[in-house]
Order: sequence, then structure tokens, then C-alpha cells
Amino acid sequence: MANSNIIEQKKQHVQEIADKFRGSQSTLLVDYRGLDVAEVSELRKQLREANVEFKVYKNSMTRRAVDAVDLSELSDTLVGPTAVAFSNEDVVAPAKILNNFAKDHDALEIKGGVIEGEIATIEQIKELADLPNYEGMVSMLLSVLQAPVRNFAYAAKAIADQKEEESA
Repeated sequence: MANSNIIEQKKQHVQEIADKFRGSQSTLLVDYRGLDVAEVSELRKQLREANVEFKVYKNSMTRRAVDAVDLSELSDTLVGPTAVAFSNEDVVAPAKILNNFAKDHDALEIKGGVIEGEIATIEQIKELADLPNYEGMVSMLLSVLQAPVRNFAYAAKAIADQKEEESA
């Protein structure tokens, strides 16, 4: 009886992990071996501030979860200590935070991930990390949209100045 209870708990745990994979915009797998407690705490703090969930699961449970959501290719990366970063809101945030942290801490290694339901290579994750965040992209878009209006205003002012000089 107790054994079936444990099996049921494990099934629920696998289902919980699978649901997180399904619901996240981006999920990254990292090897944190070699980071000390203070470094892991700092990393968790940065991720928490960006609303990114950072958890360590047993690899066997995570393997079953990735199989359940048709991401079996990730099973190869589930070797050794593996932490998983889930982001439900921002696709870029986990990649940016983990990539920047890995630059300063050689012990942190990005092993792989899933971006919007598709398995991503390490190169794709690093490219994603180099993108500006949402606010940065909106700012860039606004400056592009303002440029024609600004140029029109400069042209109109130049014409007005020219006519003023001619009348004087």
C-alpha cells in the first residue's frame, strides 16, 4: 500500500514538471556544479526578480516529464546535477540572466533548453540572450516610429526658416 502511494506521488511530480514545460515560454537546463552557496543564492535572486522559477529535480523525473511533452531530445542533457529555469512570461529573461551569470562564473554551464515549445541549441540560447528585453525592444520600435515625424518636423522648420529669411 505504501509503495503504490509513493509511485502515485512520483507520477504527480512528473506531471507537475511536464505541466511546467508545457506552460513556459522558455525553459533552460543548466549544470550548476562548482557554484558555492552564495553564488547559487545570487543566481536564484536574479532569476526570482525576473519571475523565473529555478528548481532542481531528479534527472529521472525530468526525463519522464520531457518524454511526456515530446521533448525527448533533452534526455541527453539530463546527466549530472541539472537545474531547470522556467519562465512563463518573458522568453528572453532566463537566457539573458543565465548567460550573463555564466560569463562571470565559469562553473555555470547552459546545457540546453526549450524556447516556445521548440528545442533550442546552445547557440540559439546565446543569440536569444543577446536580444534586448521587452522594454528595450519597445523603445527601439518607438524610436524607429518617431524618426519620420522628427524628420518631417525638421524639414518644416527649415522651410519656415527659409521663408522667414526671404521675407526679411
